[in-house]
Amino acid sequence: MRPENIVHQTMSNNSTSAPSASSRISSMFRVLTSAVIVGMLAACGSARPPPEPTTAPATAPRSAALPPLGPADEAPLPPAFTRGKSRWVPVRWSELPGFAGDALHEAWNAWIRSCEKPQPGQSVLCPEVRRLSIASSGEQRAWMLQRLQPFRIEPLQPGGDPLLTAYYEPLLDASRAPTAAQPVPLYRPPADLATRRPWYSRQEIDTLPQARAALRGREIAYIADPLDALSLQIQGSGRLRVTEADGRVNMVRVAYAGTNEHPYRSVGGWLLQQGALRDASWPGIKAWARANPQRLQELLWSNPRVVFFREEPLTDLDAAFGPRGAQGVPLTPGRSIAVDKDSIPYGTPVWLSSPGPVLNLNRLVLAQDTGTAIVGAVRADYFVGWGAEAGEIAGRVKQPLALWALWPR
Repeated sequence: MRPENIVHQTMSNNSTSAPSASSRISSMFRVLTSAVIVGMLAACGSARPPPEPTTAPATAPRSAALPPLGPADEAPLPPAFTRGKSRWVPVRWSELPGFAGDALHEAWNAWIRSCEKPQPGQSVLCPEVRRLSIASSGEQRAWMLQRLQPFRIEPLQPGGDPLLTAYYEPLLDASRAPTAAQPVPLYRPPADLATRRPWYSRQEIDTLPQARAALRGREIAYIADPLDALSLQIQGSGRLRVTEADGRVNMVRVAYAGTNEHPYRSVGGWLLQQGALRDASWPGIKAWARANPQRLQELLWSNPRVVFFREEPLTDLDAAFGPRGAQGVPLTPGRSIAVDKDSIPYGTPVWLSSPGPVLNLNRLVLAQDTGTAIVGAVRADYFVGWGAEAGEIAGRVKQPLALWALWPR
């Protein structure tokens, strides 16, 4: 579960995306999908790990000769109702932008994952979802028309614009012992974390002997860049390509295991308040740090919160998915979102529409995660994958959003 979000740059509303990047990312996603279907249906052997870095497809593919929505879209509509901070308004399937053109089979892996921990109201669908895992997108679409009712998600109270941001899983080189090139430690929780609240702040960890003594022996691995360590803490998990003491290189995952319970402060917000930059995206923050190395420590200390990790093995099948979200199931690049769980229950299939120059999306996604910055009825964080390319995308997504929950009839 991710504890918070980085500050993203506001982008203009332009629906054009780079064709070369889109086709390359879509090709990688098809490799991932094929490997995962084989691994999950056969339940034996090993799935081929996806290329690194991996990101979600930038645009929804278009299909030719798509069937009409049909009479299933003419049934009487149920009443609207309130759920948490949101109002669910029933609509016709024809209201969903791009519904006829999405490659639904790409979302089915995420849906099957949600069925590993079925939630109230959704579990009745899981046997049928599993049976349809190798069906065509047309067959899956016809089933959705018959079995699901779309509800437009609206805020109960005015205020707060609908917003889509994105997040990712960093992929970093690391070593088990500190070196001149990799001096920055990533820590397990200290032994007294539960008894001292809040625990030491980021600045105190860097400066107080007692704080450093409490973390001695709790190091998981060491990386090169303190800003990458901060990004890893903000995202809540990541992958490490670790050089072991004997020279072997292993891929592992570090997952969120707790915080020092200090408030999260955005380093991008701090830079904006200082008037130090206008581009508060993560690439903009890193560029400022390279140009102002004498102020790097001041920048880091502006966020007192520190996240601690646990190390997890990364099998071939695990490597084809992201970390476990708040629902407790692995995230699927391009098909998992983080939501406000008071407005949209975990495991809910959601139709997402968001035009933008970085991502232009009309697609089926699954609500499988949350985060402290994801607050409000029409608010989502889109999981784009792992590695440097995914990080570049995630750091720049901030665009309009519309959501429709798909609920059993």
